[in-house]
Amino acid sequence: MNSTTQQAPALPEARRVPEALPGKSGMGRRKGNRAPQKSFRSRLRRDQQMLLMMLPGVAFLLLFFYIPILGNVIAFQDYQPYLGIGDSLFVGWQNFVDLFGNPDFIHAFWNTLYLAAWQLVFLFPVPLVLALIVDSLISTRVRRIFQSIAYLPHFLSWVLVIAFFQQMLGGAGFVNNLLRDMGMDPVPFMTNPETFPVMVVVQMIWKDAGWAMIIFLAALASIDASLYEAAAADGAGRWRRMWHITLPGLRPVIVLLLILRIGDILSVGFEQFILQRDAVGAGAAEVLDTFTYYTGVVGGGWSSGAAAGLAKGVVSALLIYGANKLAHRFGEDGIFAKQAR
Repeated sequence: MNSTTQQAPALPEARRVPEALPGKSGMGRRKGNRAPQKSFRSRLRRDQQMLLMMLPGVAFLLLFFYIPILGNVIAFQDYQPYLGIGDSLFVGWQNFVDLFGNPDFIHAFWNTLYLAAWQLVFLFPVPLVLALIVDSLISTRVRRIFQSIAYLPHFLSWVLVIAFFQQMLGGAGFVNNLLRDMGMDPVPFMTNPETFPVMVVVQMIWKDAGWAMIIFLAALASIDASLYEAAAADGAGRWRRMWHITLPGLRPVIVLLLILRIGDILSVGFEQFILQRDAVGAGAAEVLDTFTYYTGVVGGGWSSGAAAGLAKGVVSALLIYGANKLAHRFGEDGIFAKQAR
């Protein structure tokens, strides 16, 4: 009996799977695709020109902003200039207790909020309206002339601005002389405490609205023009295009500027108010900045003035933080974007 050797059919060769490195669980391949990290020295050499350009700005901030912050320690002392910070008596929170019990400080605080509300309601929308007007002008020459006229008052000091308004609206100014020639009684525009908030807003609009318009013009330039073309092709008029394209495109900038304005709400202005304080009286023109000046510098209450300035700074920081959190609730980035978890 012949035995035949029967061979089994050949099985297909198994695909070879590359072995993973021990302990890496397949991470070796992905790691190899990453760009090599540059060392700190190489990055410093690459960005040295930019860092050199930043040095003057950083030095300015350190010398005039961050180092003077250390002087706020006198808000917790009975500071005496001839003794210095090191030898002045430490009193803790007593300066703040005395400050919040001072009726002059309470009056200055509420007057600051009152004047800031006027500025926020009537001053903040004006640059936006001016930007929309300038953007709608067809003639480039007219646009440039309008922008130049609107920018110019920003470069004038508050001394010149108040002097200009005094010459126009003061008791012996152009408007009141015109009223006298017409047989009418003069109007105390510059010395009436009741109309002082209106005068403050008018002065700030005349001086700074044109300069603040630049930010909105830059934001308008970043909006895609094809959106307006598509909306016009669909039959949308100018008002619908502004409502559905322009204002949504400006919303991030509006929210950002509004947050910054809320954070700066306690700084309604120092030069503008101190120049008019004697004309309208301290009851109408006394704000936190002027209170700090007259209490700390003129009156010699250095610790009380420092306590008022420190309290104002802390409240402003809390207002910025709260406004930024509120912007996050409405889906906006605000000053800094919310980190995704």
